[in-house]
Amino acid sequence: MSLIALVTGASSGFGQMIARDLAHAGHTAYASMRGTTGKNAGNVADNAAYAAEHGIELASIELDVQDEASIHAAIEAIIAKHGRIDVLVQNAGHMVYGPSEAFTPEQLAELYDINVLGTQRVNRAVLPHMRAAGRGLVIWISSSSVAGGVPPLLGPYFAAKAGMDAMAVCYAKELSLLGIETSIVVPGAFTSGTNHFAHSGSPADKAVEQAYAQSYPAGFSDDLLKALATTVPDNADPAAVGRAVVDIVGRPYGERPLRVVIDPASDGSEVSFAVIDRVRSEFLYRIGHADLLHPKAAI
Repeated sequence: MSLIALVTGASSGFGQMIARDLAHAGHTAYASMRGTTGKNAGNVADNAAYAAEHGIELASIELDVQDEASIHAAIEAIIAKHGRIDVLVQNAGHMVYGPSEAFTPEQLAELYDINVLGTQRVNRAVLPHMRAAGRGLVIWISSSSVAGGVPPLLGPYFAAKAGMDAMAVCYAKELSLLGIETSIVVPGAFTSGTNHFAHSGSPADKAVEQAYAQSYPAGFSDDLLKALATTVPDNADPAAVGRAVVDIVGRPYGERPLRVVIDPASDGSEVSFAVIDRVRSEFLYRIGHADLLHPKAAI
């Protein structure tokens, strides 16, 4: 069955891969991004050429997760054309790198706004349509840092991803009674093939950043990145994330997993999440609401 899918943050990286893979699987995929007539105009043209070359239903659409008007315009355009949105992939996010103290509170608020509040804005625009249909699938692109190894200099980013993951877990239970499914895809560290580190933000308080640099061993920041890279096997393929999303979408209703971990670095998150998610499931049994672990039959 061909589904209508919206992928946020799809100008490049995981988002672009996911949108293209969904289109290759026979679905209609909307690769959303901001700046479709500006900084991402080249990505829009590339998507159009790629779709024509491969004969797939892939389209770019303007959507800024920090702008409610932009979000609603995108959703309304998709609904007007198709009458529904079957799959929402919450992928938009931003990374920062540097000593946590050197980031201003305003920077942390901005990061939280993109990685967490952005998902809430998009959910509030899409979920009314899924609720009316009594069916839908929300896929969240989380991070192994939420439950795995946590290296330094990534604190604000990890905190924001943990916030998003917590939202995803709660949404899963709240939406299950409405027939809407949730899956959380957890990529580990991929130091090549994506643009996370290349486009990461840096601290605004340069004086504090420099104070840390002077106190740390020479070259500590660069050495840390190299050390992280050594944990990732040479054959680590970021395209595995897109394939995982396609697999989830292709599974029968009611058989989609809550969480899939794709961690070539083996930072321990797969073990930790297995325990965490089991504890949460057993708590639902304890309070007499194990029914929230599976989606209600679609209306």
